[in-house]
Amino acid sequence: MATVSERVGLDPERLWGIGVTAILVALVGGSLAFPRVVYDGFIWKYFWGPVQADANSAVCATRATGVTEYLGSSSACAAAAQPVAYPGYTLVSEVGYMVTLVIALTGVVFLLRRLDIGEKPRFFYALIPFMFFGGAFRVVEDANDAPGMVDALITYPLNTLVISPVIYVTVFAITLVAVVGSVFAERAGIVDEYVKPLFGAGVAILAVTLGYLLFLGLTGAQGATFYPQVLVVILVGATVVAGVTWYLLERFAPEVNAGTGLIGLVIIWGHAVDGVANVVGLDWMTALGAGNNLIPKHPVNQAVVDFTASTLPESILAITGDAWPFLLVKIVAATAVVWVFDEQIFEDSPRYAILLLIAVLAVGLGPGTRDMLRATFGV
Repeated sequence: MATVSERVGLDPERLWGIGVTAILVALVGGSLAFPRVVYDGFIWKYFWGPVQADANSAVCATRATGVTEYLGSSSACAAAAQPVAYPGYTLVSEVGYMVTLVIALTGVVFLLRRLDIGEKPRFFYALIPFMFFGGAFRVVEDANDAPGMVDALITYPLNTLVISPVIYVTVFAITLVAVVGSVFAERAGIVDEYVKPLFGAGVAILAVTLGYLLFLGLTGAQGATFYPQVLVVILVGATVVAGVTWYLLERFAPEVNAGTGLIGLVIIWGHAVDGVANVVGLDWMTALGAGNNLIPKHPVNQAVVDFTASTLPESILAITGDAWPFLLVKIVAATAVVWVFDEQIFEDSPRYAILLLIAVLAVGLGPGTRDMLRATFGV
């Protein structure tokens, strides 16, 4: 971006602002000028429609008439005229979210530069509770997602704030308030280091969220229950997988984690939680006496399950299940990312490197926490 800014004679922050404004103008202008094509056929179908369908516990939603309608059966969805949106992600939406993430991270880098923070690993560790909170907060919505529930804590349209991917914006806003507040507390001399109140704020909000979920599980409210064996199996399994992976890297390929150090271990562990939670949730809930197996919601998860089911014979699938390759994919991907962040990246742009690693951990630990707690509380 620095090279581009030099060519046009603008500083990077202003250039970023102009770029974001141009994108927003194009989307809003296109939606006003060509609502059926731009809004209904793109923005709504791939981004907002899935959120609305999920928030209303619908099998799908349609805007064939220009007004959103919610359908409650697969047959009705199959017969509905386009555009039709289903809860969850699509390949188009995932690409869009990745682009949005990169743009947002660039803006956050500018903010952290203004605040003069984010260059040290302590900033990374201080934000870990917020990543757990993001996943746990999503489960709060899951627990209030049953159709026709009259005593739901969060109802439509407020529940859209805790549905992926909007929940990332919600958690980001909460985290941003905590970061700015902690920095101001340090600058005002109230605390010695901003990371302490920042970490404490994350732990506090996570504790409240987990306390609410535990209350639901122990009392049976909202149809929730409590399967502690699932929580133990996932956490122990993820820790073992991450530990073995880290040991092998340290023993045979130490250059992989030379740049990240212990941050690399945390990232691998976070993605191991996601992988193990999927394996347990999709294949082993019944075996653990924790209700029915869950259904994959992400295209990548579904693709891995479908590929495994179509490749391995039934005799093997009966023993291994069909979700275990997803864990391998997560570990390989996390290891590859750790390898990319060598010492040179931290020397050239430590703030951006730390922020990218935070994002990498969040996209693994956040969904992993949600899947783990959904299975644990039966929601």
